[in-house]
Amino acid sequence: MKLKIITDSNCDLPLDFIRENEISVVPFPYFIKDQGYNDDFGKSISYKDFYELIRRGEMPHTSQITPFVFEENFRACLEKGSSIIYIAFSSALSQTYNNALIARDIILQENSQAEITVIDSRGATVGQGLIVYYACEMLKQGKSKEEIINWVESNKLKVNHWFTVDNLNHLKRGGRISSTAAVLGTIIEVKPILFVDNQGGLTFAKKVRGRKRSINVLAEELQKRIINSEEQMIFICHGDCLEDAELLKKIIIDKVNVKDVIINYTGPVVGAHTGPGMLAVFFMGENRTA
Repeated sequence: MKLKIITDSNCDLPLDFIRENEISVVPFPYFIKDQGYNDDFGKSISYKDFYELIRRGEMPHTSQITPFVFEENFRACLEKGSSIIYIAFSSALSQTYNNALIARDIILQENSQAEITVIDSRGATVGQGLIVYYACEMLKQGKSKEEIINWVESNKLKVNHWFTVDNLNHLKRGGRISSTAAVLGTIIEVKPILFVDNQGGLTFAKKVRGRKRSINVLAEELQKRIINSEEQMIFICHGDCLEDAELLKKIIIDKVNVKDVIINYTGPVVGAHTGPGMLAVFFMGENRTA
């Protein structure tokens, strides 16, 4: 039976990689300027235009992928004779994982032989995407479904997510910080450094002064925590701040011997809550502890 890897559009992987590896992607819905869209990796609204709308004062918001949409996508793969591994956006940040379980259970009530495995990535954006990347690499190596599932469950909490944002008001709007903290932080140019914890939620690690310093801290965290660096594919994503992403890449390459560094945009699922200027790096470490 052919194995099909499915994820959702929050993975923020490059579209070329998704096509080359025949990954099925369930799109998140989002809304901007009172218009609804499916997250299609910048085809309906380019990433640059999305972030420019936010800069002009538009307030995008996202919605959940419903169990019905998951059911449709799962059934389409099963009808082609495939076994499924779905790697989901963190359950601590979204109901996506739970909705996928509902869809799976509905199908299993009708067909107990359907092979659908739903995995909570405990990750977001390309942290989730990095798990998908390694699952695809294992599939190309001929690994079994059980081997891939076991590797993902054993290693997903080793995927480090370290990021900063340029404007604290977006985190305030999402309820992550208070209005007072946002105002004071903006005045004194405080840039928060955050990471994704073992539950898959956001945690503040430290505050630094200035954008350049925050970029250097991201590189320092990678240098301190990465394991087997020469074998690792590093991912950087950004909220329409390519020059900063390129700078972070250069700092990392100058300090650490890595296999490669891939840069991509942060899509609308996370970008709606972090805004322009979000910058993040993703890599494998021993753990996620700050």
